[in-house]
Amino acid sequence: MTILLVEDEAGIVSFVQRGLESAGYQVVTASDGIDGLVMAQSSDVELVILDLGLPGLPGEEVLRRLRRRRPSVPVIVLTAKDAVSDRVANLDAGADDYTVKPFSLNELLARVRARLRTSDQERGDTLAAGGLTLDFGAHVARVDGATITLSAREFALLAVFIRHPGQVFSQPQLLDLVWGYDFEGASNVVEVYVSQLRRKLGANRIQTVRGAGYRLSGDSG
Repeated sequence: MTILLVEDEAGIVSFVQRGLESAGYQVVTASDGIDGLVMAQSSDVELVILDLGLPGLPGEEVLRRLRRRRPSVPVIVLTAKDAVSDRVANLDAGADDYTVKPFSLNELLARVRARLRTSDQERGDTLAAGGLTLDFGAHVARVDGATITLSAREFALLAVFIRHPGQVFSQPQLLDLVWGYDFEGASNVVEVYVSQLRRKLGANRIQTVRGAGYRLSGDSG
């Protein structure tokens, strides 16, 4: 299992590479954004750990371009940028997780294991419920047979609902499952994405359960 580490600080590269290799992973590295983007497009790479402050091409741009070319490869952002706005922007751009420097190697390894488990489960799978279908291999969503366009975050959110039709998920649960980190504050990010899905899927596909959260319904109206 090959992990790509895109990082320009030699000390961090050595530290993370040793930790990953000790855990049994094969590691390849790139020290600038251009090389990182090229290497990340290889089908041999099964997860990317991406710094943002890269020479050549900023990590944010690497992420945006990579998502257009390999929408399903897991990406963990590893950066010193700790502002909530940076977290939100990169998660919305398609990052699967976000870790701030300084960091715990054990925590990073746990995040890697979690993302690879999810990737293994989804590779080639097709899930369906209530007239909705998600093809993880092709990263395609369909409503009653018609293909619709979803962002990476919308796709991930819908996947949670389709895996558990009828189950109620609270906003904190959805933040943890989809955004992959402890989101603090009064953000309405879940409400915004649920609203976006309703516009694309049909107003009644995702129901609000007052005081509890959201669940997937079989209704399309």
